[in-house]
Amino acid sequence: MIGLGRGGAGALIFGLPMLMTMELWHLGFYIERYRLLLLLLLNIPLLLVLAHRIGFEETFTWREAARDAVIAYAIAIVMSVLVLLLFGNIKPGMPDSEILGKIAIQAVPASIGALLGRSQFGGQNDEEAEQQDEKEDSEISTSYGRELFMMAIGALFLSLNVAPTEEIILISFKMTAWHALVMIVASILIMHGFVYAVAFRGTHELTEDTPGSHAFIRFTLPGYIVALGISFYVLWTFGRLDDTAGMQALMSAIVLSFPGAIGAAAARLIL
Repeated sequence: MIGLGRGGAGALIFGLPMLMTMELWHLGFYIERYRLLLLLLLNIPLLLVLAHRIGFEETFTWREAARDAVIAYAIAIVMSVLVLLLFGNIKPGMPDSEILGKIAIQAVPASIGALLGRSQFGGQNDEEAEQQDEKEDSEISTSYGRELFMMAIGALFLSLNVAPTEEIILISFKMTAWHALVMIVASILIMHGFVYAVAFRGTHELTEDTPGSHAFIRFTLPGYIVALGISFYVLWTFGRLDDTAGMQALMSAIVLSFPGAIGAAAARLIL
């Protein structure tokens, strides 16, 4: 029950920015259903990996992780319904497709937040359990593919919060090619600094015999490419790339990859 409570708190805290975003309310009405379905399906493996790492309780099999992922999705749906009802965004008499669309699109970030509730709000016992998990399952924490996957989750989570807003498109129209180049460099440097330079909890330390360029080439640059790819996908999902020229679509993705890169770096620290 404590784990469920943390899940509800995580869903509310991490999902509230989107639950209070007007563009998301409208997207639930007009987003093409095949794009929404694809987003919901892609969220399932993300939740499975998160549940295996930081589920409501310590998991040892993928079956247990799948149980936690389903519970997180259920919590996210319940919290989304309650908040949308509270704000008057779903009412009796609305078309069922509009109601389901609003709930479904809001449940994606809320479900990730539900699982993040354990890692961010867990008590001392949970911290000790996580330390033990890292000790016993070192192959999980050091897996290169899993590191990139965690960064994709972080990039997706933060990108979902800002991608529906008009400001992303407005910023991309105002930017020049030089602005875009500086933003790419800044995003990469911030990613690298978050993980290896500043003393955040979870900061990665390089051994003395490891070249400084190793982590930059092996993790930071691929991590930014992952964030950029996630940005393209999220913009496409929300219809932001429809009837858009290639260069303008690239500029929009670069703008969105700025918060996406920060989310990717944060995921390496907290997950």
